[in-house]
Amino acid sequence: MDEIIFEGKLIQDLSKTCLRIRRDIIEMIKVAGSGHPGGSLSATEILTCLYFHTMRIRPDQPEWKDRDRFILSKGHAAPALYAILAERGFFPVEELWTFSAPDTRLQKHIDMRLVPGAELSTGSLGQGFSVAIGMALANRMDSKDSRVFVLLGDGEIQEGQIWEAAMTASHQKLDNLVAFLDYNNCQVDGYVDDICSIEPIFQKWESFGWHVQEIDGHDIYQILSALQKTKSNFGKPHMIIANTIKGKSISFMENRPEWHARALDENEYQQAINELSNIEPY
Repeated sequence: MDEIIFEGKLIQDLSKTCLRIRRDIIEMIKVAGSGHPGGSLSATEILTCLYFHTMRIRPDQPEWKDRDRFILSKGHAAPALYAILAERGFFPVEELWTFSAPDTRLQKHIDMRLVPGAELSTGSLGQGFSVAIGMALANRMDSKDSRVFVLLGDGEIQEGQIWEAAMTASHQKLDNLVAFLDYNNCQVDGYVDDICSIEPIFQKWESFGWHVQEIDGHDIYQILSALQKTKSNFGKPHMIIANTIKGKSISFMENRPEWHARALDENEYQQAINELSNIEPY
């Protein structure tokens, strides 16, 4: 296959958006005094590429019938999705500061009945993946060319339901389904390799009949290239294994399982904002 070329301005614009999203995540969790920063920060580039480049959506018409759909199966990363939806125009950015407050639409886990652009209420790990497969199958039965995208956590795929669903998607040849694995090797109670290793993960998905790619999940060019390749590989569902860093871009959070779910004190907040302010978009 010929090399895929993306303009430098596109990469830079998406990189700038990632910085805004990361700052929004930190601000939301600081104001709320709780949340899940680590896995939200590790997924930022993936979500930014999907919502600001690849997905066919209309923020002013969240229920447009021909839209692509995204399911955050690792539902605890809700701050990342909220920030993405706000920056993309589904609701005002100012509403982000109500995260986890009484009577807010932006709860710690997503409520699809309240949040414009949210396709599923998620939080119980493993279930979002199954629903995404159902959506992809429904699109095919309705002769729609819309696609379904889903984000899984590496700790999440220790769930047995994931592998039942993986077999179903392969059996149904759902090539309109694209899954990302946010492989940051940290889960709530430690490192994935220590809790229950998922390796050899590439070979596992391949043996389940999926078209598999492995990338740097923070490299925008690699993410866009992988997504482009899913359009020319038919007859199989797609798995993109994205090697990421828990707490990406915040030095004291990176690769630290304890930042799966933790609030920032004032000193940590100031350091995080300072570090983000010193990052140059590429």
